[in-house]
Amino acid sequence: MVYWKLLTEYRHYFLQGIGYTLFLSFFSVILGLTLGVIMALSKMSKNKILNFLATGYIEIIRGTPLLVQVFIIYYNGIIDMGPVVAGIIALSLNSSAYTAEIVRAGIQAVDKGQMEASRSLGMTSGLAMREVILPQAIKNILPALGNEFIVVIKESAVISIIGVGELMRQTNIVRGITFRQIEPLVLVAGIYFVLTYSLSKLLGRFERRLKESD
Repeated sequence: MVYWKLLTEYRHYFLQGIGYTLFLSFFSVILGLTLGVIMALSKMSKNKILNFLATGYIEIIRGTPLLVQVFIIYYNGIIDMGPVVAGIIALSLNSSAYTAEIVRAGIQAVDKGQMEASRSLGMTSGLAMREVILPQAIKNILPALGNEFIVVIKESAVISIIGVGELMRQTNIVRGITFRQIEPLVLVAGIYFVLTYSLSKLLGRFERRLKESD
């Protein structure tokens, strides 16, 4: 079968692509979540400047294509960075804007009495947010964060445009070597599906364990 032949003969290309894809996605989600929490708290802040900056950042990132963001960061003309670093930064910034809205919704879903109870125990607003509110919010939005991780895995294919050897880039190399256009694409679609489906199942299991621990 042609697909099996492609997978076995060019497996090192696909394996290298999977490695780069998971590497890019993992660090992009971690950095995106960190920045997303900061943006969410800034947008909810009573400080008008922080609120304005966070709102503007979120709207600009969500309102422009990832491909454009990748090009702007890679060809920034100020800092010379490699394609991998540029790819992680672009994916992180893009993910953070969507994560910020997810986190903000999660925080607002926590009962306001939790903050009042924490303050009555002598906690500052910052300490209460960090120790009481955020853990509950993250727990509530875990499915949405998992979906964002899956989205980042799929969107990492865009990074191939600047030469990062992730899965889509390696697939295009295989297409060039074999002169087959459709089969490698069908094969890589199957690989993306396996990655995202496996991750979805793992996150679902983790979510059930969290519910059982309540």
